[in-house]
Amino acid sequence: MDKNKQQIVNSGLYLVSTPIGNIEDITIRAINILMKSHIILCEDTRRSGKLLSYYKIKSKLISYHKFNEKKISIGVIDLIKKNKIVSLITDAGTPTISDPGLILVNKCIEENLNIYPIPGSSAVTTAMSVCGFNDQYLFYGFLPKKESELDKVLNNLCNLNYSIVFFIPSSKINFYIFKFKNYFFDRKILIAKEITKMHESFIRDEVASIKPLSGSIKGEFTVILSNKIKEKNIVKQINESVKMEIKKMLKKYSHKDVVEYIVKKENLPKKLVYNFCLNLKK
Repeated sequence: MDKNKQQIVNSGLYLVSTPIGNIEDITIRAINILMKSHIILCEDTRRSGKLLSYYKIKSKLISYHKFNEKKISIGVIDLIKKNKIVSLITDAGTPTISDPGLILVNKCIEENLNIYPIPGSSAVTTAMSVCGFNDQYLFYGFLPKKESELDKVLNNLCNLNYSIVFFIPSSKINFYIFKFKNYFFDRKILIAKEITKMHESFIRDEVASIKPLSGSIKGEFTVILSNKIKEKNIVKQINESVKMEIKKMLKKYSHKDVVEYIVKKENLPKKLVYNFCLNLKK
C-alpha cells in the first residue's frame, strides 16, 4: 500500500486516545493526527501541553471541559465545516469515556460531519486484562456522589452477574469500599492504582474481607468487581448477639429500618441481613 495514501488526514473530528500514565503509550497514528490537526481540544492545556511538547507537536491547544463544552462546540462545528482537522483529547485515555466530548460528537452526528476514532490507551481494558475475572464485563464509570442515588444504582447493579468496572476518586475509595461490602459481599475486587506509571500497583481481595486503604492516597482508581463467587466460598455470619438484637427490633420497627440500622452498625452485607430478617418473618 502507498505510504502517502496512509498518511492522508481528512477534515473532521478525531477522537484521539492519549496515555493513561506512561507517556510512551501512544500510537504512531495518534501522533500523526495530532501533528496535522489545526486545533486540539483538551481538558487541561498545561497537562496536554507536556504531551505535545514531548512529541514536538505544535498544533494549537484549546481548553475544552464540562463547563464550556456547549459554548466551544458551536465554533468547532464551524471549523469542521470549513474543512479543518480538529482533534479531541482528554487528560488520559479515550475521549468521551467518562470524559467531555459527547455533546460535540452528537453535534457532528446531527450535522453529518466526519468523526474518526483513533484507538489507544484505556484504563478500562488495561485493568480488565490483568484482573483475572470473567471477561464479560460492564463499564459504569463514576458512581453518584449522593448516597440516596448511589444506593439505587448499587441495588440495581448487584443483581447483574458480570464483572463491573468503576472509576473512583482516591479521596472516596474507602467510602465506596464500605458501600460495596453492603451490596457486593459475594464478589472479588481489584483496585488498580497508577496504571502504567512507576508506582503501578494492584490490590486484590474479596469484597467481604478487604480493609479500608490507609496512608497517602492520590489520583484516580480503576476498580473492578468480579462476577459473583460461588456460595460455598462466601463467609456469611451474623453474630448471635446481633441476631437477638434483630429479633427484638423487628417487634417494634419495620423490616427496612432494621436492615439499614444493622448494616451500618455492624458493617454487614445488606443482602445477608435482609435475608435473615425475611426468614424470621416467615
